[in-house]
Amino acid sequence: MAYTPQYGPGTSNVAANRRKQMNPAVQLDKVRDVTDEDVVLILGHRAPGSAYPTAHPPLAEQQEPDCPIRKIVEPTEGAKAGDRVRYIQFADSMFNAPSQPYQRTYTECYRFRGIDPGTLSGRQIVECRERDLEQYAKWLIETEMFEPALVSCRGATVHGHSLRLAEDGMMFDMLQRCILEDGVVKYQKDQIGEPLDRAVEVGKPMDDAWVKDHSTIFHSLVGTAYRDDAEYVEYIQRIHSLRTKYGFMPKEE
Repeated sequence: MAYTPQYGPGTSNVAANRRKQMNPAVQLDKVRDVTDEDVVLILGHRAPGSAYPTAHPPLAEQQEPDCPIRKIVEPTEGAKAGDRVRYIQFADSMFNAPSQPYQRTYTECYRFRGIDPGTLSGRQIVECRERDLEQYAKWLIETEMFEPALVSCRGATVHGHSLRLAEDGMMFDMLQRCILEDGVVKYQKDQIGEPLDRAVEVGKPMDDAWVKDHSTIFHSLVGTAYRDDAEYVEYIQRIHSLRTKYGFMPKEE
C-alpha cells in the first residue's frame, strides 16, 4: 500500500492551512499579479533584462565524469546554465500572517527543487540558482503565501516586525522598504533597502477575515489559540516526552 504523507497534525483551521501549503498536490490560490520585472526589482540582484551572471560554465559544456546520480537527478534550469546562487528572505508578522519561518521552509522543501532554505526565529531565507529563484519568488509573492501588509521581503535589517502593527496595519520596517499608499502596498526599495527607480506594487492588504482564515500561526489574542487544538497539543506533548526520555531508550506502549 502506498504511503500517504500527513504533513502535520491538528484539527484546527491553522493546522489545515499548514497542511495545504506543504502539500504539493494542492494548488494554492493566486491572489495577485506581479510581473517578472517587478520580482527582479524587489530581489535587487541584477538589473531587469540583463543576462544572468554565471558561477561556472553550463553543465553540458563541463564534460563531467560519468556519475549515476547525474542520471537520476535532473538539474534545474539554473543549474544547467551555471547560474550563481542568490536569495530571497521573508519576514512574517505574528499577527495572522499567512506563513511563518518553519512553515515556509517545510513548504519550499516539498514544492521546490535545488534549494537551500534557512530558518530563523523571525525570518526565513531560501537560496538557489538565480533564474530558479526568480520563478520561486514570483510564486511565493503571487499566491496566498503572501499578504502585502503582514509579509515583507527583507534581505537585511529585519528586526522590529514582531512588534505591534502600525496604525495603517503595516509591519514596522526600520528601512521602510514598502509603504501603504492609496490603499496599495508599494516597494520603494529592494529587499536590501536600496532605493528603486520606480515603485513596485504588490497589491492591497487583505481584510481581517481573510488573514485569520488563511493564517498558519496560532495566536490566542487575534486568531486561533494553540491550546484549542487538542490533537496538536497531544502530538507536541508526545514528541517532547520522547525527546526528554531519549537517553533512557523509551518504548511506547
